[in-house]
Amino acid sequence: MPQKQTRKQSISATRGARKRDEDSGTDVGDGTDEWSQSRATVRPPDQLELTDAELKEEFTRILTANNPHAPQNIVRYSFKEGTYKAIGFVNQMAVHFSQVGNLIPKDSDEGRRQHYRAELAAGSQESAKVVTSETEVLEEEEEPKEAETEAGSQTDVPAAAETTEKAVEEELMAPVQPKERKLTNQFNFSERASQTFNNPLRDRECQMEPPPRTNFSATANQWEIYDAYVDELEKLEKTKEKEKTKTPVAKKTEKMALRKLTSMESQSDDITKVTQAAKIVERMVNQNTYDDVAQDFKYYEDAADEYRDQEGTLLPLWKFQNDKAKRLAVTALCWNPKYKDLFAVGHGSYDFMKQSRGMLLLYSMKNPSFPEYIFSSESGIMCLDMHVDHPYLVVVGYYDGNVAIYNLKKPHSQPCFRSTSKSGKHTDPVWQVKWQKDDMDHNLNFFSVSSDGRIVSWTLVKSELVHIDVIKLKVEGSSTTDIPEGLQLHTVGCGTAFDFHREIDYMFLVGTEEGKIYKVRQHAGQLLTGPLGPKHPGRCSKSYSSQFLDTYDAHNMAVDAVIWNPFHTKVFMSCSSDWTVKIWDHTIKTPMFIYDLNSAVGDVAWAPYSSTVFAAVTTDGKAHVFDLAVNKYEAICNQPVVAKKKNKITHVQFNPIHPIIIVGDDRGHITCLKLSPNLRKMPKEKKGQEVQKGPAVEIAKLDKLLNVVREVKTKT
Repeated sequence: MPQKQTRKQSISATRGARKRDEDSGTDVGDGTDEWSQSRATVRPPDQLELTDAELKEEFTRILTANNPHAPQNIVRYSFKEGTYKAIGFVNQMAVHFSQVGNLIPKDSDEGRRQHYRAELAAGSQESAKVVTSETEVLEEEEEPKEAETEAGSQTDVPAAAETTEKAVEEELMAPVQPKERKLTNQFNFSERASQTFNNPLRDRECQMEPPPRTNFSATANQWEIYDAYVDELEKLEKTKEKEKTKTPVAKKTEKMALRKLTSMESQSDDITKVTQAAKIVERMVNQNTYDDVAQDFKYYEDAADEYRDQEGTLLPLWKFQNDKAKRLAVTALCWNPKYKDLFAVGHGSYDFMKQSRGMLLLYSMKNPSFPEYIFSSESGIMCLDMHVDHPYLVVVGYYDGNVAIYNLKKPHSQPCFRSTSKSGKHTDPVWQVKWQKDDMDHNLNFFSVSSDGRIVSWTLVKSELVHIDVIKLKVEGSSTTDIPEGLQLHTVGCGTAFDFHREIDYMFLVGTEEGKIYKVRQHAGQLLTGPLGPKHPGRCSKSYSSQFLDTYDAHNMAVDAVIWNPFHTKVFMSCSSDWTVKIWDHTIKTPMFIYDLNSAVGDVAWAPYSSTVFAAVTTDGKAHVFDLAVNKYEAICNQPVVAKKKNKITHVQFNPIHPIIIVGDDRGHITCLKLSPNLRKMPKEKKGQEVQKGPAVEIAKLDKLLNVVREVKTKT
């Protein structure tokens, strides 16, 4: 206690002395004003002394983002060009500090919780500061009281005890500070139990019977090997003697038994069991490979069509090709009438000096990499057609004049029916084949046209093809020469294309190499002649008169295609190698519309969704799309389809449902293209009015255009 009092007395004495010194104004020491004096600058001995003009001179520096430490002469080896090349672009960015974190909004629940915890922590710190400040005030009040008593009388002891008791009571009465809780880390989500528990993988095992095993051991010397060879030779000689004594019937039965054994053995490793599963997996892989093309096929629409009223584009989608048909031209295209993603392609050659083989391929848009069916033939295929009611039957015409029918249900590669020289095959290439309605006995029936001038009707009777020569084309106005023996020679017309009327079964059109188109009328009632005639006396055949209803001087060169309009019964279209496409009304001898495409036209096709839209392909590699309702004078799309200029497009076909076309060229490639919205414009719907759709509307639309042309022709 005496020590404490002397310390407090000394503190108060020093405070009083300082106060007296300040009042008297006497100097305590010499260094009191050192802080107010300015310090002298110390210069190094080698510092330059510059004049005022030199000091005022400004030096400008440009700050750039380039890293001074980044190298500028990096050289790397280019495997593509096979040389060392300097790299022009060098990364100039240098990262000095980076921190990964997250921000929490104040209004969120977690933000409110953190704010509340921070307020609690701040409040506890302030209350602690208040308690410490109160204890300091009490100590300062005690010091003067203790300084008054020099010896420390007994009367001051109770007073000090009272103050300490008061301080203890105040501490007890103060609110209890909450325990400081550890805040969760905002940047480490693992502390917030966000990690889910992954179940351990189960081990799946299967136990199978081990294969039977036997241990074999033997020693062999030269004599044993020689004896084994001699025994084998004796067995072979005995079998040869037995075969000589056997009859041919016994040989056949043994061969059949061997075939059965080999077939039974091959069934164990037969891959046909997994063909369906393999095909599904292959299509899945192709769907992933060509996913961007499939997305374009389904959803892409050219947005630029909104800014051009009378023009459209073709978007290339898939490209179908096969290595086996690399050097064969596409001579025929046909969509399957039932499966709208399946189409047939005929391969052959239009170069008559280089005729080799042919192929029939069927592709699906679900698998662009490989054909679904492959059939090969010795002669080139020039045309084909698929049956409407039986979509698995494909009829083809060959360059050698034969016709054949393939059945897709049967796996073998040979046709089910085929004509022969005895059964009335053509003597020249068959240019077109068409399935027709069944005859009265419900036998399948198709027609063919060839350069030999014959139009033949083929009927499938039981297991053979029966033919009837429908008509023999003759060039009208050709001079006949009288031979001394009394015979007459007529110039034969070479048929190149034909098409039956959509509604009138007894009328069809035939195009020839001379550029003429004949309209022929059918007559029924003639009995079928031939080996089956007497057995079927009541059955009638389709027979045609040799007189033509009309002859159209259509083109200056061979007619490549003749097609009736799918909506309007009076309108048909023709194209030729004389660069023109013509649209006709069969009741008028002159064409309604003529279009010159500046190159030989290989094929034309009407659109299935509009009576005024058609497409044409030319040998310069372009596809042309016309819409007579939009522009009667020019095509609304002229677009190159093949990459190389030497490629010639040979055929084109519209898909019956989807807005796409397929075109084939003379290199054996088939390209699928999507029509932009302007190429398939439909009538716009007005508010409160229903847009009329259907064949009647399409017929009226085309009739309106034809009436305008007819009026102009009558005036002229």
